[in-house]
Amino acid sequence: MKIILLGPQGSGKGTQARLLSERYGIPHISTGDIFRAAVASGSELGNKVKVLIDAGKMMPDELTIRIVRERLSQKDCAEGYLLDGFPRTLPQAEALQSFSQPEIALDIEIEDKITIKRLSSRLQCRKCGAIYGAANPPKKKGICDKDGGELYQREDDMPVAIKKRLADYHAKTRPLTDYYQEQRILLKVDGSQHVEKVFNEIVEKISER
Repeated sequence: MKIILLGPQGSGKGTQARLLSERYGIPHISTGDIFRAAVASGSELGNKVKVLIDAGKMMPDELTIRIVRERLSQKDCAEGYLLDGFPRTLPQAEALQSFSQPEIALDIEIEDKITIKRLSSRLQCRKCGAIYGAANPPKKKGICDKDGGELYQREDDMPVAIKKRLADYHAKTRPLTDYYQEQRILLKVDGSQHVEKVFNEIVEKISER
């Protein structure tokens, strides 16, 4: 099963991808995690990525396509995958068609005001990258439940950066819903609901295909 997840930042794509990965036994591939790993490495590429992330900008298509193509060629993707954060532009979607045909495009819809509220309260662990928010606060303020690492707010989760990211999303990624609607693989779900309700709605719609 080859699934891509669409939806603005804060829509819960990552959470749903992890749940769906467990249910269907296919890998969750997050381009965000891939880029953050590059930043943590301190490499030249990682430093370039960091500048773009801190500015709330999207990654260049060529760079993102190259990384995703390489990842999907690995053995664990032979039976399918969940793509979280890719494609984000029409050129990326067209490139994906050339090396791996997605079967389902899940569009998790939420309003901009919900995105801003969710992301502005989000914290991340400096050690393991775990993410906390209003719906899943840490047991101890400022400390990661998993490894005791310090929690901090990423630059791209600041209100100004969030608004820039949303503007990019509406201009470059929102058109993908029409693209996949034309291919008859688009499934829409209400991302403003509780995590469990969103998950159940996704599973039901997948089973009905």
